[in-house]
Amino acid sequence: MTRRARLIVMAVGGAGLAVLLVAACFDLPGFGGHRHPYGDRVVRASLARHTANTIASVNFDLRAFDTLGEMSILFASVLGTVVLLRQTRDEHRDAPEPERVALPVRRYALLVLPVAVVTGLYVIAHGQLSPGGGFQGGVVVATALHLLYLGADYRALERVRPVSTYEIGDALAASAYLVLGLAGLLAGTAYLANFLPYGTFNTLSSGGTVPLLNAAIGMEVACAVVVLLAHFLDQAVEIEKTEKGGGK
Repeated sequence: MTRRARLIVMAVGGAGLAVLLVAACFDLPGFGGHRHPYGDRVVRASLARHTANTIASVNFDLRAFDTLGEMSILFASVLGTVVLLRQTRDEHRDAPEPERVALPVRRYALLVLPVAVVTGLYVIAHGQLSPGGGFQGGVVVATALHLLYLGADYRALERVRPVSTYEIGDALAASAYLVLGLAGLLAGTAYLANFLPYGTFNTLSSGGTVPLLNAAIGMEVACAVVVLLAHFLDQAVEIEKTEKGGGK
């Protein structure tokens, strides 16, 4: 395809998208108005299914299939990054040299690390009760581990971050989400439908399948972000390109 043909295709697609966007904007409810049919229905459904956090009800119950798509995008992005940043034949690994860390930075990083990990796990576990959930908590847990890189050195981070283990965890978490969807079919409802008892409102066991799907997303996001950062850090810290003649 020529450059001109690509520009024409992009222009046609962009024009069609612009028309749809403008048409949708004309049908939006007035700012500050009282007509919010979708919001009202979502809140009622969330309360009926004992999910205190309405956003979690939308993500993991009413629109759980959309969340599957979002998870798949992240999974595919990490997979693509792993393929693109894999070590090539003209690259080799050098053991990273430890750098001196300022004492205040070391103390702060090592002190905050366990607090940040626990905070991320709390956000995941309470996703159906309060703001947050698997996506946010997973990112917090994954990035919290990298405080070890700031507070100690890269080798210390590598010891608590075996990349292959997190790759397996990423795949297992994504599979768990898919299996929970199939369980809904086996229970006689729809794919990813909420089929478990709703439990007691505003407790950890409330929401039916919402906390299980939320936990699967939390694990998938945490493992995916760890793998993603690992490959970028490897490129910056360990992998070097060998020039012709044997030099670096």
